[in-house]
Amino acid sequence: MKRVAVITLVFALSVASTVLAGDGTNYGDGVTIDAAVPVETLLSSPDDYIGKAVRVDGVITGVCKKRGCWMQITDPDTGNGVRIKVDDGVIVFPYTAMGKKASAEGVFDAVTLTPEQVEARAAQQAADHAHAEGESCDKTDPEQEGAGCDAPVQDNRIFMIHGTGAVIYS
Repeated sequence: MKRVAVITLVFALSVASTVLAGDGTNYGDGVTIDAAVPVETLLSSPDDYIGKAVRVDGVITGVCKKRGCWMQITDPDTGNGVRIKVDDGVIVFPYTAMGKKASAEGVFDAVTLTPEQVEARAAQQAADHAHAEGESCDKTDPEQEGAGCDAPVQDNRIFMIHGTGAVIYS
């Protein structure tokens, strides 16, 4: 437990020093929230954060190939991630950002899936994420099959951040 805390602290300080050094590229409104909420904290107690503006830090492990309308930020220590979804065309995340450190902020939200959507989502995951093959990347619409296909499901809900800004570090 102490080791995880130390690793998390070192990672947070690394990201913080990068933010202070200013060697990142801003998207949208950039990042204005001083302290990040660990992805693990968001996912372990999501009801405490729904509807609130939050910031997350991590590594980009997914980007919409088609329109750049979302990116997945993952905590490298836990492997847990959260999707940052932005309005199409307002902010465009470059696919080349994969693997880079990032900070992003916006309003944390939950989307409730129907049992059919949960089943379709499981089938899509088993098919190795069809969105990676260039299908539609608007996975926040619960009416669309495969909504939030990378997001963990808890109580038939997926969680994401409706992004207002981000910084991707070089």
